[in-house]
Amino acid sequence: MKIPALIMFVCMYAVMIIKPKFRVHAAVVTAVLFIVLGILPIFSVPTAINWNVLMMLFGTMIVVDYFIASKMPNLIADVLLDHSKNVMWVTIYMSLFSGIVSAFIDNVATVLMVAPVGLAICQSLGISPIPMILCIAVSSNLQGAATLVGDTTSIMLGAYAGMDFNAFFFMKGRLGIFFAVELGALATIPIIMYLFRNDRTPVSTKGRTHTVVTDYFPTIMLISVVLCLILASFIPNKPEITNGLICLCIALITILVTMIRSHSVDAARHSIESVDFETLLLLVALFLVIAGITNVGIIDDFAAWIVKTGGNNLFLLYSIVVWGSVLISAFVDNIPYVATMLPVLQTVTTLLGIEPYVLYFGLLTGATLGGNLTPIGASANIAAVGILKKNGYETTFKDFMRIGVPFTLAAVLCGYLFIWFVWA
Repeated sequence: MKIPALIMFVCMYAVMIIKPKFRVHAAVVTAVLFIVLGILPIFSVPTAINWNVLMMLFGTMIVVDYFIASKMPNLIADVLLDHSKNVMWVTIYMSLFSGIVSAFIDNVATVLMVAPVGLAICQSLGISPIPMILCIAVSSNLQGAATLVGDTTSIMLGAYAGMDFNAFFFMKGRLGIFFAVELGALATIPIIMYLFRNDRTPVSTKGRTHTVVTDYFPTIMLISVVLCLILASFIPNKPEITNGLICLCIALITILVTMIRSHSVDAARHSIESVDFETLLLLVALFLVIAGITNVGIIDDFAAWIVKTGGNNLFLLYSIVVWGSVLISAFVDNIPYVATMLPVLQTVTTLLGIEPYVLYFGLLTGATLGGNLTPIGASANIAAVGILKKNGYETTFKDFMRIGVPFTLAAVLCGYLFIWFVWA
């Protein structure tokens, strides 16, 4: 069954690349075929699905929706604007702001929160919003790998490798991937300054009113999610679904309190409608597909090929993982790619008799940041281009590459060197 499984797996990827609108359909159909054909035994289905990841995403999506509705992100952006001298510094501050937010909130949600603010600023100044919005998007995608809750791929790595929230900062007496990502973020500031070196138009605050936030409860609940995940990281031998239960419980509390305060069930209905069920369904299907190709031995074969290519040279293996992930993630959704590579790298490191963390972090760095090479490489980029198009601004491939390529090279290079010297 190995060859049929491989053919279906490749076809699934091809559909995802050529027809991204049908990526969920492709994954679901492939998963069903895997089960029907016996590539994945039906009794293995419940254990193949990572319920912790699904609950974390579901709960976080609900809390983030309330956070967006409270307009707190807009108020924070207003404060940043008060300290901006010109368009160049507005872009720097907005990019850093979106990056910081994205370290704790889904990248797409971050773009949806911050991009409209940047769009309004550019329109008021009479300048094209394309460069600023794209900087916001790539910065959001850049810092998604900084924490356990910053991106789906981070959640997947944490669940697969048994890493808690604290492990992204410090683990085994060494600095975690958070510092590699932040170093990459700092490296992008000179790039923004160069790209926007001629944009010195002063930012006027005259006549502009600050956003008024009347409900701080969603902000408190979002902070509670982060704090609870941090505290849970110190609990030894906790159940695998602990983080998922935390996010789910806080989401339910947020819904119930909002319903009680508003005396209406509309708040609950709106929060459920805000959940991206397509992404959740995609993840379920991918978990099943990956379990299927693992079951027939494809993962083991791929791992053996990597070991043969890299030999016993860990640096070569690490370089292949990082820069190969950058190139692949520029065109392929990093969620299925990371889901595919995690068991591969585990097998590789087991064969070599070494710890997997340097390759895990290298994978996350390359796969997450590599999405910034093209406008289709990350969901945050797709969302940003969609916002621009909706407002009458067409983004060309050249427009995106002008910002995405230098951002990616600077950030990946910094992370690549940092992780190697700290973890190798």
